[in-house]
Amino acid sequence: MPNGTKRLDAVFEGGGVKGTALVGAVAVTQNLGYQFVNLAGTSAGAIVAALLAAGYTAEELKTVMDALDYNRFKDEGLVDKIPVFGHLLSLGFEKGIYEGAYFEGWIRDLLQAKGVRTFGDLVMEESKDNPRYRYKVQVIATDISRGKMLVLPRDITDYGLDPDRLEVARAVRMSMSIPFFFEPVLLHDVNGTPSYIVDGGVLSNYPVWLFDDGTPDPPWPTIGYKLVEPSEGKPNTVRGPISLFAALFATMMEAHDARYIQDSNFVRTVPIPTLGVQTTEFDLSPERRDALYQSGVKVAEEFFAHWDFEGYKRTYRHAPAPRRHERLWEQTAQP
Repeated sequence: MPNGTKRLDAVFEGGGVKGTALVGAVAVTQNLGYQFVNLAGTSAGAIVAALLAAGYTAEELKTVMDALDYNRFKDEGLVDKIPVFGHLLSLGFEKGIYEGAYFEGWIRDLLQAKGVRTFGDLVMEESKDNPRYRYKVQVIATDISRGKMLVLPRDITDYGLDPDRLEVARAVRMSMSIPFFFEPVLLHDVNGTPSYIVDGGVLSNYPVWLFDDGTPDPPWPTIGYKLVEPSEGKPNTVRGPISLFAALFATMMEAHDARYIQDSNFVRTVPIPTLGVQTTEFDLSPERRDALYQSGVKVAEEFFAHWDFEGYKRTYRHAPAPRRHERLWEQTAQP
Protein backbone atom coordinates (compact mmCIF):
# COMPACT_ATOMS: atom_id res chain seq x y z
CA MET A 1 0.00 0.00 0.00
CA PRO A 2 1.24 3.54 -0.70
CA ASN A 3 2.69 5.59 2.14
CA GLY A 4 0.00 7.62 3.86
CA THR A 5 -2.74 5.08 3.19
CA LYS A 6 -5.12 4.71 6.12
CA ARG A 7 -4.97 1.02 6.98
CA LEU A 8 -6.75 -1.18 9.46
CA ASP A 9 -7.43 -4.81 10.28
CA ALA A 10 -11.09 -5.71 10.66
CA VAL A 11 -12.93 -8.43 12.58
CA PHE A 12 -16.64 -9.06 11.96
CA GLU A 13 -19.03 -10.77 14.37
CA GLY A 14 -21.46 -13.46 13.26
CA GLY A 15 -25.21 -12.96 13.19
CA GLY A 16 -26.95 -14.68 10.27
CA VAL A 17 -29.13 -12.34 8.20
CA LYS A 18 -28.04 -9.43 10.40
CA GLY A 19 -24.82 -9.29 8.38
CA THR A 20 -26.42 -6.53 6.29
CA ALA A 21 -25.69 -4.19 9.21
CA LEU A 22 -21.99 -5.02 8.89
CA VAL A 23 -22.06 -3.90 5.25
CA GLY A 24 -23.45 -0.49 6.28
CA ALA A 25 -20.54 -0.02 8.69
CA VAL A 26 -18.05 -1.16 6.04
CA ALA A 27 -19.45 1.44 3.61
CA VAL A 28 -18.61 4.23 6.06
CA THR A 29 -15.14 2.78 6.69
CA GLN A 30 -14.32 2.68 2.99
CA ASN A 31 -15.83 6.11 2.32
CA LEU A 32 -13.45 7.53 4.93
CA GLY A 33 -10.52 6.22 2.91
CA TYR A 34 -9.53 3.22 5.03
CA GLN A 35 -8.14 0.13 3.33
CA PHE A 36 -8.42 -3.28 4.95
CA VAL A 37 -5.21 -5.24 5.49
CA ASN A 38 -6.12 -8.39 7.46
CA LEU A 39 -9.74 -9.53 7.69
CA ALA A 40 -11.47 -12.09 9.89
CA GLY A 41 -14.95 -13.11 10.91
CA THR A 42 -17.32 -15.71 12.20
CA SER A 43 -20.46 -16.96 10.41
CA ALA A 44 -22.09 -13.93 8.72
CA GLY A 45 -18.95 -12.00 9.62
CA ALA A 46 -16.92 -14.62 7.75
CA ILE A 47 -19.06 -14.03 4.66
CA VAL A 48 -18.43 -10.28 4.75
CA ALA A 49 -14.71 -10.72 5.48
CA ALA A 50 -14.20 -13.26 2.69
CA LEU A 51 -15.97 -11.15 0.07
CA LEU A 52 -14.03 -8.04 1.09
CA ALA A 53 -10.79 -10.03 0.88
CA ALA A 54 -11.75 -11.11 -2.64
CA GLY A 55 -12.08 -7.46 -3.65
CA TYR A 56 -15.75 -6.60 -3.25
CA THR A 57 -16.58 -3.05 -2.19
CA ALA A 58 -19.32 -2.20 0.30
CA GLU A 59 -21.40 -0.87 -2.60
CA GLU A 60 -21.11 -4.20 -4.41
CA LEU A 61 -21.90 -6.11 -1.21
CA LYS A 62 -25.06 -4.09 -0.66
CA THR A 63 -26.19 -4.93 -4.20
CA VAL A 64 -25.50 -8.61 -3.54
CA MET A 65 -27.36 -8.59 -0.19
CA ASP A 66 -30.34 -6.64 -1.56
CA ALA A 67 -30.79 -9.21 -4.35
CA LEU A 68 -30.38 -12.23 -2.08
CA ASP A 69 -33.38 -14.43 -1.25
CA TYR A 70 -32.31 -15.81 2.14
CA ASN A 71 -35.01 -18.47 1.99
CA ARG A 72 -32.99 -20.25 -0.68
CA PHE A 73 -30.45 -21.06 2.02
CA LYS A 74 -33.07 -23.40 3.50
CA ASP A 75 -32.24 -26.16 1.03
CA GLU A 76 -33.81 -29.48 1.88
CA GLY A 77 -32.51 -32.93 1.04
CA LEU A 78 -34.59 -36.01 0.25
CA VAL A 79 -35.01 -36.90 3.92
CA ASP A 80 -36.31 -33.40 4.73
CA LYS A 81 -39.10 -33.80 2.19
CA ILE A 82 -40.67 -36.76 4.00
CA PRO A 83 -44.08 -35.54 5.26
CA VAL A 84 -44.46 -34.70 8.95
CA PHE A 85 -41.24 -36.31 10.20
CA GLY A 86 -38.74 -35.18 7.57
CA HIS A 87 -37.00 -32.50 9.61
CA LEU A 88 -36.80 -34.71 12.69
CA LEU A 89 -35.28 -37.51 10.64
CA SER A 90 -32.82 -35.08 9.10
CA LEU A 91 -31.73 -33.95 12.55
CA GLY A 92 -31.30 -37.54 13.62
CA PHE A 93 -29.43 -38.87 10.60
CA GLU A 94 -27.77 -35.77 9.12
CA LYS A 95 -27.42 -33.71 12.34
CA GLY A 96 -28.97 -30.64 10.75
CA ILE A 97 -32.18 -29.64 8.97
CA TYR A 98 -30.80 -27.86 5.90
CA GLU A 99 -28.06 -29.02 3.57
CA GLY A 100 -26.00 -25.83 3.27
CA ALA A 101 -25.19 -26.70 -0.34
CA TYR A 102 -27.00 -23.73 -1.84
CA PHE A 103 -25.11 -21.33 0.40
CA GLU A 104 -21.76 -22.89 -0.43
CA GLY A 105 -22.45 -22.67 -4.17
CA TRP A 106 -23.66 -19.07 -3.82
CA ILE A 107 -20.54 -17.80 -2.10
CA ARG A 108 -18.25 -19.93 -4.30
CA ASP A 109 -19.69 -18.23 -7.39
CA LEU A 110 -19.24 -14.77 -5.84
CA LEU A 111 -15.62 -15.49 -4.95
CA GLN A 112 -14.79 -16.97 -8.33
CA ALA A 113 -16.23 -13.87 -10.01
CA LYS A 114 -13.28 -12.03 -8.40
CA GLY A 115 -10.76 -14.75 -9.28
CA VAL A 116 -10.64 -16.32 -5.81
CA ARG A 117 -11.09 -20.04 -5.19
CA THR A 118 -8.62 -21.17 -2.52
CA PHE A 119 -6.78 -19.45 0.30
CA GLY A 120 -3.69 -19.72 -1.87
CA ASP A 121 -5.27 -16.97 -3.96
CA LEU A 122 -5.32 -14.73 -0.87
CA VAL A 123 -1.72 -15.06 0.34
CA MET A 124 -0.27 -11.68 1.40
CA GLU A 125 3.18 -11.51 -0.20
CA GLU A 126 4.63 -9.20 2.46
CA SER A 127 3.49 -11.58 5.23
CA LYS A 128 3.76 -14.95 3.51
CA ASP A 129 6.24 -16.32 6.07
CA ASN A 130 4.14 -15.36 9.10
CA PRO A 131 1.30 -17.85 9.77
CA ARG A 132 -0.64 -15.23 11.75
CA TYR A 133 -0.87 -12.86 8.79
CA ARG A 134 -0.16 -15.04 5.74
CA TYR A 135 -3.73 -14.92 4.41
CA LYS A 136 -5.85 -11.87 3.62
CA VAL A 137 -8.78 -13.46 5.46
CA GLN A 138 -9.25 -15.94 8.30
CA VAL A 139 -12.50 -17.45 9.53
CA ILE A 140 -13.52 -19.09 12.80
CA ALA A 141 -15.19 -22.51 12.99
CA THR A 142 -15.76 -25.06 15.77
CA ASP A 143 -14.82 -28.73 15.87
CA ILE A 144 -17.44 -30.07 18.27
CA SER A 145 -15.99 -33.59 18.13
CA ARG A 146 -12.69 -32.43 19.63
CA GLY A 147 -14.08 -29.42 21.49
CA LYS A 148 -11.73 -27.10 19.66
CA MET A 149 -11.93 -23.69 18.01
CA LEU A 150 -10.50 -23.59 14.49
CA VAL A 151 -8.85 -20.61 12.84
CA LEU A 152 -9.04 -21.37 9.13
CA PRO A 153 -7.20 -21.94 6.95
CA ARG A 154 -4.16 -22.53 9.16
CA ASP A 155 -5.80 -25.11 11.46
CA ILE A 156 -6.89 -27.26 8.51
CA THR A 157 -3.47 -28.94 8.83
CA ASP A 158 -4.99 -30.86 11.77
CA TYR A 159 -6.94 -32.80 9.13
CA GLY A 160 -3.97 -33.48 6.87
CA LEU A 161 -4.93 -30.75 4.39
CA ASP A 162 -2.88 -27.94 2.85
CA PRO A 163 -4.14 -24.48 3.96
CA ASP A 164 -3.26 -22.99 0.56
CA ARG A 165 -5.53 -25.51 -1.16
CA LEU A 166 -8.54 -25.15 1.12
CA GLU A 167 -11.48 -23.61 -0.71
CA VAL A 168 -12.51 -20.29 0.83
CA ALA A 169 -16.18 -21.14 0.20
CA ARG A 170 -15.78 -24.41 2.09
CA ALA A 171 -14.21 -22.68 5.08
CA VAL A 172 -16.97 -20.06 5.20
CA ARG A 173 -19.55 -22.87 4.93
CA MET A 174 -17.99 -24.41 8.04
CA SER A 175 -18.03 -21.10 9.89
CA MET A 176 -21.75 -20.44 9.24
CA SER A 177 -23.06 -23.92 10.06
CA ILE A 178 -25.55 -22.92 12.76
CA PRO A 179 -26.01 -26.04 14.95
CA PHE A 180 -29.19 -28.03 14.20
CA PHE A 181 -30.19 -25.53 11.50
CA PHE A 182 -27.49 -26.51 8.95
CA GLU A 183 -25.79 -29.86 8.62
CA PRO A 184 -22.25 -29.77 10.05
CA VAL A 185 -19.27 -30.31 7.77
CA LEU A 186 -17.63 -33.70 8.26
CA LEU A 187 -13.81 -33.86 8.27
CA HIS A 188 -11.36 -36.56 9.29
CA ASP A 189 -8.18 -35.85 11.21
CA VAL A 190 -4.78 -37.29 10.31
CA ASN A 191 -5.67 -40.51 12.17
CA GLY A 192 -8.92 -40.92 10.26
CA THR A 193 -11.09 -39.93 13.23
CA PRO A 194 -14.27 -38.11 12.13
CA SER A 195 -14.91 -34.55 13.27
CA TYR A 196 -18.06 -32.46 12.90
CA ILE A 197 -17.43 -28.78 12.16
CA VAL A 198 -20.07 -26.16 13.02
CA ASP A 199 -20.54 -22.40 13.42
CA GLY A 200 -17.50 -20.65 14.85
CA GLY A 201 -19.78 -18.67 17.15
CA VAL A 202 -20.03 -21.69 19.42
CA LEU A 203 -16.58 -20.78 20.77
CA SER A 204 -15.88 -17.25 19.48
CA ASN A 205 -18.47 -15.18 17.68
CA TYR A 206 -16.38 -12.01 17.99
CA PRO A 207 -12.65 -12.87 17.67
CA VAL A 208 -11.42 -9.26 17.92
CA TRP A 209 -8.21 -10.54 19.53
CA LEU A 210 -7.14 -12.52 16.46
CA PHE A 211 -4.57 -10.12 15.01
CA ASP A 212 -3.06 -8.95 18.31
CA ASP A 213 0.60 -9.96 18.50
CA GLY A 214 1.45 -8.55 21.92
CA THR A 215 3.49 -5.62 20.65
CA PRO A 216 2.93 -2.28 22.42
CA ASP A 217 2.93 -0.18 19.25
CA PRO A 218 0.93 -1.77 16.38
CA PRO A 219 1.39 0.11 13.07
CA TRP A 220 -2.36 0.28 12.39
CA PRO A 221 -5.50 -0.51 14.38
CA THR A 222 -7.73 -3.54 14.56
CA ILE A 223 -11.38 -2.50 14.49
CA GLY A 224 -14.14 -4.88 15.52
CA TYR A 225 -17.66 -4.72 14.09
CA LYS A 226 -20.05 -6.17 16.66
CA LEU A 227 -23.76 -6.89 16.23
CA VAL A 228 -25.53 -5.84 19.42
CA GLU A 229 -28.81 -7.48 20.37
CA PRO A 230 -31.56 -5.47 22.11
CA SER A 231 -31.50 -8.05 24.93
CA GLU A 232 -27.71 -8.26 25.21
CA GLY A 233 -26.53 -7.94 28.80
CA LYS A 234 -29.99 -8.77 30.17
CA PRO A 235 -31.06 -12.04 31.85
CA ASN A 236 -32.55 -14.76 29.64
CA THR A 237 -36.13 -15.68 30.49
CA VAL A 238 -36.64 -19.44 30.83
CA ARG A 239 -40.21 -20.75 31.04
CA GLY A 240 -40.12 -24.05 29.21
CA PRO A 241 -38.01 -26.35 27.01
CA ILE A 242 -38.03 -24.04 23.96
CA SER A 243 -36.99 -20.95 25.90
CA LEU A 244 -34.42 -23.09 27.73
CA PHE A 245 -32.86 -24.08 24.41
CA ALA A 246 -32.93 -20.45 23.22
CA ALA A 247 -31.20 -19.30 26.42
CA LEU A 248 -28.63 -22.07 26.11
CA PHE A 249 -27.87 -21.13 22.51
CA ALA A 250 -27.62 -17.41 23.30
CA THR A 251 -25.25 -18.12 26.19
CA MET A 252 -23.13 -20.41 24.01
CA MET A 253 -22.81 -17.76 21.30
CA GLU A 254 -22.14 -14.71 23.46
CA ALA A 255 -20.87 -15.45 26.96
CA HIS A 256 -17.42 -16.74 25.99
CA ASP A 257 -16.46 -13.54 24.16
CA ALA A 258 -18.15 -11.23 26.66
CA ARG A 259 -15.94 -12.64 29.42
CA TYR A 260 -12.83 -11.49 27.60
CA ILE A 261 -13.92 -8.16 26.14
CA GLN A 262 -12.00 -5.56 28.10
CA ASP A 263 -11.95 -1.76 27.93
CA SER A 264 -9.20 -1.98 25.32
CA ASN A 265 -11.45 -4.05 23.06
CA PHE A 266 -14.59 -2.06 23.78
CA VAL A 267 -13.04 1.21 22.60
CA ARG A 268 -12.04 -0.35 19.26
CA THR A 269 -15.48 -1.85 18.67
CA VAL A 270 -18.22 -0.53 16.39
CA PRO A 271 -21.32 -1.77 18.30
CA ILE A 272 -24.18 -2.03 15.75
CA PRO A 273 -27.75 -2.35 17.08
CA THR A 274 -29.59 -5.14 15.25
CA LEU A 275 -33.10 -3.77 15.85
CA GLY A 276 -34.53 -7.06 17.08
CA VAL A 277 -33.83 -8.95 13.84
CA GLN A 278 -33.30 -12.66 14.47
CA THR A 279 -30.31 -14.65 13.18
CA THR A 280 -32.47 -16.96 11.03
CA GLU A 281 -35.15 -14.42 10.02
CA PHE A 282 -34.80 -15.45 6.39
CA ASP A 283 -38.02 -13.74 5.29
CA LEU A 284 -36.57 -10.34 6.19
CA SER A 285 -38.42 -7.56 4.37
CA PRO A 286 -36.57 -5.00 2.19
CA GLU A 287 -37.49 -2.34 4.74
CA ARG A 288 -35.93 -4.31 7.60
CA ARG A 289 -32.81 -4.97 5.54
CA ASP A 290 -32.41 -1.27 4.83
CA ALA A 291 -32.96 -0.42 8.49
CA LEU A 292 -30.14 -2.81 9.43
CA TYR A 293 -27.86 -1.28 6.81
CA GLN A 294 -28.61 2.24 8.05
CA SER A 295 -27.99 1.10 11.63
CA GLY A 296 -24.47 0.10 10.59
CA VAL A 297 -23.95 3.40 8.77
CA LYS A 298 -25.08 5.52 11.72
CA VAL A 299 -22.98 3.81 14.38
CA ALA A 300 -19.85 3.66 12.19
CA GLU A 301 -20.11 7.39 11.47
CA GLU A 302 -20.32 8.08 15.21
CA PHE A 303 -17.42 5.72 15.96
CA PHE A 304 -14.95 7.14 13.44
CA ALA A 305 -15.87 10.72 14.36
CA HIS A 306 -14.25 10.05 17.76
CA TRP A 307 -11.75 7.26 17.06
CA ASP A 308 -8.23 8.17 18.23
CA PHE A 309 -5.72 5.44 17.42
CA GLU A 310 -2.79 7.22 19.04
CA GLY A 311 -4.85 7.80 22.18
CA TYR A 312 -5.83 4.13 22.19
CA LYS A 313 -2.17 3.08 22.06
CA ARG A 314 -1.17 5.50 24.83
CA THR A 315 -3.93 4.29 27.12
CA TYR A 316 -4.07 0.56 26.43
CA ARG A 317 -0.78 -0.46 24.85
CA HIS A 318 1.64 1.28 27.20
CA ALA A 319 -0.42 1.12 30.41
CA PRO A 320 -0.98 -1.66 32.97
CA ALA A 321 -3.57 -4.34 32.19
CA PRO A 322 -6.91 -2.61 31.51
CA ARG A 323 -9.89 -2.83 33.82
CA ARG A 324 -12.79 -5.07 33.01
CA HIS A 325 -15.65 -3.16 31.43
CA GLU A 326 -18.54 -4.08 33.68
CA ARG A 327 -21.37 -2.61 31.57
CA LEU A 328 -20.16 -3.26 28.03
CA TRP A 329 -23.26 -2.86 25.96
CA GLU A 330 -25.73 -1.19 28.33
CA GLN A 331 -26.18 1.94 26.24
CA THR A 332 -26.18 0.33 22.79
CA ALA A 333 -28.26 -2.72 23.73
CA GLN A 334 -31.41 -0.88 24.78
CA PRO A 335 -34.57 -1.75 22.77
